[in-house]
Formats: sequence, structure tokens, C-alpha cells
Amino acid sequence: MAKQTNGIISTLDMKRPGVKLLYWGLFAFMAAVSLVCLLPPLWIMLSSLKDVKEFFTIPPTIIPKTYDLSKVVSTWKLLDFGRLYWNTLIVTAGCLFFALTFNGLLGYFLSKLRPKGSAVVFGMVLWTMLLPNTLGMVPIFKNIIDFPVLHLNFSNTFWPMWMMAGANAFFVIVFKGFFDNIPQALIEAARMDGCSPLGIFRRIVLPLSKPVMMAVTIFTIHGTWSDFFWPYMVLKEKSLWTVIVAIYNMKGTTTLDIQFIALTFSIIPPAILFLFFQKYIMQGFTFSGIKG
Repeated sequence: MAKQTNGIISTLDMKRPGVKLLYWGLFAFMAAVSLVCLLPPLWIMLSSLKDVKEFFTIPPTIIPKTYDLSKVVSTWKLLDFGRLYWNTLIVTAGCLFFALTFNGLLGYFLSKLRPKGSAVVFGMVLWTMLLPNTLGMVPIFKNIIDFPVLHLNFSNTFWPMWMMAGANAFFVIVFKGFFDNIPQALIEAARMDGCSPLGIFRRIVLPLSKPVMMAVTIFTIHGTWSDFFWPYMVLKEKSLWTVIVAIYNMKGTTTLDIQFIALTFSIIPPAILFLFFQKYIMQGFTFSGIKG
């Protein structure tokens, strides 16, 4: 069998002119698409370093001729980005905990425990994905300011974002699809050894679930970091603002170049995270089983 060195294309196939032309054509196309996607954030980052005169020149320059690094420090101090990063980190950490714990448990419940009525529950989870997001905004906001039964007001707290992250239908489906590929024999063997359902989840399922957990982690962190609507609606006190809310509220009060620097500060953390953990995204969706 020919040794494969280029994914599904073997070394022998690469010697054929037609296959080689198709391969490099697709490669050039994907490189062009990647460049188009990278240009906007790169332009924002480079433009934020220009001095004021060059920033407003027509036509605009892509590569700065002059740099004004003092604006970076002044923007950091102006918006107090240390506090904004800390608030956003707290929101993100809570959302990550809720997303992994509660969505993972429900996916495990629907995949491996499957008691009576679980098919109905899964159908309801799927049904929620068919509803427009705007449909639930009014009742959700009403429950935030007057939580049912307890009659608590969760405005100006991070709890609403955390609880919404723990009820994500998409993550439940992803977890269930992954857990379906874990051999049932492992679950039955642990059950025969006297392990409880929660113990099976903690000792058997979770150690085998690194790919899907990393994928959900990346999506949760990226989504929470860039989330604007609910933090803007819930967090009215300036001391609780996240990065995105603070950048929105600075509109009209600062110059455009300062806003670009603030946007650069908001882009860097999720971009670094994605570069380090992007390989786990596809592993989380394509992991097809466990051999052994």
C-alpha cells in the first residue's frame, strides 16, 4: 500500500499531474480565504499604532509609516483594562464551569443512562434550537430581574451569563454525540464493579472526553469573551463591565484611533487561545470511537 503523506492523497497520487494541480489549487484557494479573514483584524491592530495624522490620511495606509506607542499605554489606563480583563475572566470561568458541568451531565444522561422519557427530553433540547434567539429574550430578562420562586434580582451579577451557559442545546448535542461513541461495555463493567452513575461519569467518561471538552472549552471562551448583548443588559454598574461592554460605551467619548487600540486589546486573548487549541475543535467533532 502506498504511504500516505498528504491526508487522503498518497505519495503515488501526488505524482499524477492532475492530482498535484488540484491539490495546490485547493491549497492556494484556502490560503486566499485565510488571508481575507485575517486582513480586518490585522488592519485594526496596525492602524491603532499610527499617529493621529497618519490615521486619518486618505487613502489610508496599510503598513504604518510612524508609530505612536504611547497611545497603547494611555488607552490601557483610560479604560482600566486590568479590571475589564478580570471581570471578563470571571464571567468566562463561570460560563466554562457551567457549560462543561451541566451540559456534559445532560449529554451523559441522554447518551448512557437513558431512563424512560429521555427521548422526550432530547426532543425538547432539539426543539429549542429551532426557536429564534430573539424569542426568549423578553422572558429571560424578566426572570433575571425577578427569578421565579426565589424572587431574586440577578441584575448586576454574573449569574445570568453563567446559568445560560449551562443550558446550551448545541453543547448538549455535541456531548451526547461524543458519549454515544464510548463503548457501552466500559460503562457496564464499571457498573458491575459497583460504581455509581455519577462515579462512572467522573472516573470513566470524563478521562476519555478530552477532545470534546477542549472543543466546548474553546467555543465557550470565545463566545463568552465576545458576548455583548446579555452583559450589556445585565451589568449596569461600570465596575462590573466586561471588555466588550466597555468598548461599546466608549463610543462617542474617545477618538477612533483609541477605539481601535481598545479593539486590539479585546482581540488578542481569544486569538492566542484559538492558535494554541484549534486542533481540538475538529477532534471534538470527528472522534469516532475508542479502540481497545
